[in-house]
Amino acid sequence: MPHLPTPSCRRRPRPLPVGRALLLTLLVLAAVGCGRPGSPPVKGPKAADLPRYAVARNFSLPASPTWTAAKRRGRLIIGVKEDQPYLGERDPASGTYRGFDIEIAKMMAAALGFPERAVTFRTIASANRETALQNGQIDLYVGTYTINAKRTRQVGFAGPYYLAGQSLLVRSDEHDIHGPQNLAGKRVCSAAGSTPYQRIEADYPRAVLVAYDTYSVCVDNLLTYQVDAVTTDDAILLGYAAKVPDQLKVVGAPFSKEPYGIGVRRSDHALRFALDDALAAAERNGTWQKAYRATLGVSGVPAPAPPPINRYPAG
Repeated sequence: MPHLPTPSCRRRPRPLPVGRALLLTLLVLAAVGCGRPGSPPVKGPKAADLPRYAVARNFSLPASPTWTAAKRRGRLIIGVKEDQPYLGERDPASGTYRGFDIEIAKMMAAALGFPERAVTFRTIASANRETALQNGQIDLYVGTYTINAKRTRQVGFAGPYYLAGQSLLVRSDEHDIHGPQNLAGKRVCSAAGSTPYQRIEADYPRAVLVAYDTYSVCVDNLLTYQVDAVTTDDAILLGYAAKVPDQLKVVGAPFSKEPYGIGVRRSDHALRFALDDALAAAERNGTWQKAYRATLGVSGVPAPAPPPINRYPAG
């Protein structure tokens, strides 16, 4: 794991315009303390704009031990993120989860015969996803979970349901950074141990890397001029930019491919295939597109074509 530097509360930021100073004052009042999460204000998709998902009637999947256990329990438990705007974010006041990943999760639950009232969302950190699936702590995981060879040796994946790519988030007044080729000598923040952190470290060694446990802390430090850029998947960065579009922007073309999948227990092929079928149906009937427009689409980026589903065989 990379070294985690201590946030510097003593560092004197550059003078701010009045509008930005007011914004930061409000942010500090909302999250007192230097470098704490929650920097851009909580803001999510409007409930009226979200699709409604028809719950499959008389659905049965006895070949899936996960589905069978969930049906017996009366609830489907889905692991998610809680600090990724417009993807997976938890409102601290109401406890409600919102975002594109949350909509995908609700969509899949309905296809498996579980209405929203019978779904429990559980925040699981990235480092604990495989363990949570393997030990049955959760039934599914939907949270910017990139499918890669290492992970498919530990868990199964339905999808992908979205193709993201690593990009850069900068302040709106930043004019020198247009892509990773401009990062030499710049302070670049990412999540500790993440694939984006490792890619910058390997491919752009002249960047000055800074790591924290969450991207929300990175964004705090970007807004207060303690770092020059934040890097992770463009979908995550678009969510942050959508919250304060006059303060933040995503720059450059994506420089990686990150196919997001739905994590399941590796041996539960029946559940994986059922989720693949549900995704394909949602993409055909336009439900996937409606969910995107109400969430990530608020950033102004139109819905892309969903990536091809990889129905790899059991084995």
